[in-house]
Amino acid sequence: MLTDTQLHALGKVELHCHLDGSLSLPAIRQLATMADIAIPAADADLISLVRAPDTVTTLEEYLKTFDFIAPLLQTKAALTLAAHDVLAQAAAENVRYIEVRFAPELSTFGELSYAETIDAVLLGLRQGMDEFDIQAQALICGMRQSSDAINAAVFAATAPFLSRGVAGGDFAGNEADFPTHVVTQAIASAQALHIPLTFHAGEDHCPQNIAEAIGLGIRRIGHGTACYDQPDLIQQIVQTDTTVELCLTSNLQTKAAANLAAFPYWALREAGAKITINTDNRTVSNTSLTREYGLFQEVFGVTKSDFLEFNLNAVNAAFIDKPTQQQLTTRLMNDYR
Repeated sequence: MLTDTQLHALGKVELHCHLDGSLSLPAIRQLATMADIAIPAADADLISLVRAPDTVTTLEEYLKTFDFIAPLLQTKAALTLAAHDVLAQAAAENVRYIEVRFAPELSTFGELSYAETIDAVLLGLRQGMDEFDIQAQALICGMRQSSDAINAAVFAATAPFLSRGVAGGDFAGNEADFPTHVVTQAIASAQALHIPLTFHAGEDHCPQNIAEAIGLGIRRIGHGTACYDQPDLIQQIVQTDTTVELCLTSNLQTKAAANLAAFPYWALREAGAKITINTDNRTVSNTSLTREYGLFQEVFGVTKSDFLEFNLNAVNAAFIDKPTQQQLTTRLMNDYR
């Protein structure tokens, strides 16, 4: 087995990381000062507000943790700082490429437009790339519970940033009450603008949401947890060359997987599906990519060669051009040599 030091040193690629769920405590304190919002002085008390408790029983309870962060991300300066902070954390554990996702709608409670929020996050990513040895792009999230008109407006604002720091789009939020078919029109509005999509599905015991998303032409699925006991769905994933963004810690927290037996790693692995390892939310789930690797090694016996395979899966599924894909592939091969 690899030691924690060896796991940390491995080159990594991450496709599923939420900006607002991954802010460090020092960054949160700085953001609170900038927003003139009082927060607890003791780290333990602050952690209780930004980390999902062990008592969470549903995805909806888990998502409530984000309500504390949203008011801190309502200015350009705040969003830029946040993006830089996430890149600093990722670079510190040898992430070579990351796609950081966020929902512009959640940062427009004040005066910012959707385009201004995107521009601010991209500035933070550029600053991080200038400072650290990492490549990054943004994924723009529509919200499942929002109207088609709002999501269409978000993606209309997104389109001009494609190939300028924005990799693609996503849909996040309340999956149980707003299944895939509810956002079909919003998905079509993004696809009409040629925005590559990944999609949260199967995180809330809804395997049909995965099947419908794949049926709509989406070839990256965030979580996909509900497929664990659905062999026909897993075959659909394999046959359509769909990549699954696995998030072990958060899935156990939200009870998307009731236990390790209900987590889809083995079912997907044995079927030959393309899987990747991700944090989902570093802060909310109290994790890092290195910690996730350690868990996959401990629980599933994942080896160094497996980690390389999963990272190459991520490179091949990432919304990047061929030269960047080839560059990252070469770098990872050298990392694992």
